[in-house]
Amino acid sequence: MAARLLNIIGAATSAGAYSPGQEQAPAAFRRHGLAEALVSRGRTIRDHGDVASFRWRPDPSQPQAMNLEAVRHACDLVASHVATAIAAQEDVLVLGGDCTVELGTVAGANAAGARIGLVYIDFDTDLNTPDTSDGALDWTGVAHLLDIPGCEPALARLGPTHPMLVPRQLLYFGVENITAPEAITMRDYAIEAISREEALSDIDAAATRAAEWAARFDCVLIHFDVDVLSFIDFPVAENVRRCDGLKLEQAAFVLKQLTALPQWRGLTITEVNPAHAPDESTAFKRLNEVLLDALG
Repeated sequence: MAARLLNIIGAATSAGAYSPGQEQAPAAFRRHGLAEALVSRGRTIRDHGDVASFRWRPDPSQPQAMNLEAVRHACDLVASHVATAIAAQEDVLVLGGDCTVELGTVAGANAAGARIGLVYIDFDTDLNTPDTSDGALDWTGVAHLLDIPGCEPALARLGPTHPMLVPRQLLYFGVENITAPEAITMRDYAIEAISREEALSDIDAAATRAAEWAARFDCVLIHFDVDVLSFIDFPVAENVRRCDGLKLEQAAFVLKQLTALPQWRGLTITEVNPAHAPDESTAFKRLNEVLLDALG
């Protein structure tokens, strides 16, 4: 893995979110030395800077799909960089940003002609559609990847492949919060999942299962939403729910198992809100160490 160049792509956007904050995360990762630390570990990197920038704002003109055009624009830019990198047999680290950024990562990998498997590490399934949501697009991301009826064509038809994923290309990891419409979709689409309870009860077995699932694909992508973490144990996520999520060390273990696969090509980290960390320097030191262990 270390021989492949790592492209760092900043998606400094909270367009799909509920409030501002996530757009500050890419700068915080860099401010606390992520790129330099990767180089010190012997990793060759190319930092593209922030390819998109948007601070969340209310959008009364589209109350069910707020800031749709800004979300689409950011995803298009991310997709372009990801496609170039994966086509060149290089790796990508996408620093989000809200969860909609993943649409750009997947669209880019599809444009590169890759046979994708996506491990979606998240407390939520993001399977809502705009008509079952409250206007924030960041918990509709997977619905748009699968092009579930009711999704916005501007997002569901990013890139050359429609739908962007089929259910067998998706594995949830650590999910717990599933709305009634999402549960129906998971059942009807037969989407595979490793629940939060399963992960917490035996993280070794859960990580092994995820790695075995991912190994069947030519291109493994990882979506890491930090709200899968216990907020009280490690407060940095946008969502401040007092739920019993994964410990940071458990998430780090899973990431390391997955990025060790020869098929791994991309990691997208989302929903980091620097303002929610009691001490930004301490929080990002720990987050950067997790990324170093996985990518360095």
